[in-house]
Amino acid sequence: MAVPGPVLVLSMWILGLVHVETTADTLSSLDASFCHGGLEVIYPELDIDECLIIPKVRKLREKVSTVWKAPQVYFSGAHKRKMYVLVMVDPDAPHRTNPASAYWRHWLVADIQGDALTKGQLQGTTLTDYYPPTPPHKSGFHRYQFMLFEKLPDAPVSLTEQETSSRGNYSAHQHL
Repeated sequence: MAVPGPVLVLSMWILGLVHVETTADTLSSLDASFCHGGLEVIYPELDIDECLIIPKVRKLREKVSTVWKAPQVYFSGAHKRKMYVLVMVDPDAPHRTNPASAYWRHWLVADIQGDALTKGQLQGTTLTDYYPPTPPHKSGFHRYQFMLFEKLPDAPVSLTEQETSSRGNYSAHQHL
């Protein structure tokens, strides 16, 4: 499937510990290239609006994996008549030092109408149901990347049988 390069990406970090009590801290600029383009990913339960922040939230891992629902996603720059594809992946699965299942697919929604995306309505075809961030215990920080692609007309988005049966080792580059 041919789709233009990623419109924008956002990265968030979650620590793989049972009880996370971190200070609000800015992460290194290594992943700064993911924080551009105007994509807004909002977890209503988390009061931050910056991309490279480790929030200070008591028991963050527990809350994000059991309490929080799928985030609200907005893109004010979406063209009303165009279609988009949203992908959420964990490039650090299962462990930051050994990402054998890198780009574990947490969410995949295709055929999102641009007009709806500007309003935060992800009306589209859900190919992979949302699965919250769940870094394994003692696996370190995990990056969670949200990528939005503009979909070419008449270019269907689908998963192979293998991709349907396993979320690991997903290549979002197939949307380029």
